[in-house]
Amino acid sequence: MITVVDYKLNNLRSIENTLRRLGHEVEVTSHPDKVRSATKLILPGVGAFRDAMANLNEFGLVEPFIEKVRSGTPTLGICLGMHLLFAESEEFGLHRGLDLLPGRVRRIPEGVHVPHMGWNQLHLRQSDRLLNGIEPGSFVYFVHSYYADPASEEITLASVDHGINFAAIVHRNNIWATQFHPEKSQKVGEKLLDNFAQI
Repeated sequence: MITVVDYKLNNLRSIENTLRRLGHEVEVTSHPDKVRSATKLILPGVGAFRDAMANLNEFGLVEPFIEKVRSGTPTLGICLGMHLLFAESEEFGLHRGLDLLPGRVRRIPEGVHVPHMGWNQLHLRQSDRLLNGIEPGSFVYFVHSYYADPASEEITLASVDHGINFAAIVHRNNIWATQFHPEKSQKVGEKLLDNFAQI
């Protein structure tokens, strides 16, 4: 069972529908006990970092989510969900994140078009089971104005160029995260979600 965390700033339906179409069992929930019993976790999201952290706290999801991830539960963060996994974000002031990945979320620099929206190519840096069957140069769909800046480049599986080069996929232990939206990235995104579901 894949548990998709609903903190009311999520793009849930397309993720749920994609996973079900691929033959995987999915549960969408805002309930802390459901998170505690998850066998796999997906943290999606759209919107502002500060609001997302406020909602996670309001629903009592922060502690059970952190506990489950630290216990070794395979976890996938998507877009804003990726950002929340990091230590802090500069979006609308400095805000603490879930601190499960080392690094800071930063604004795409002045002079670079924001939001970074549309199709862009992945530059694969490392092999990983999440990337099985995904070719270098594959196009995926992005929508964001901030990006994750990991404290160590070692966790970056793939990067993307948009004025600057930044992490598109990261991985550390049982945590994976994508800056792009796999649920909007057609066959490449489906393959990535299917790979995660089989971890």
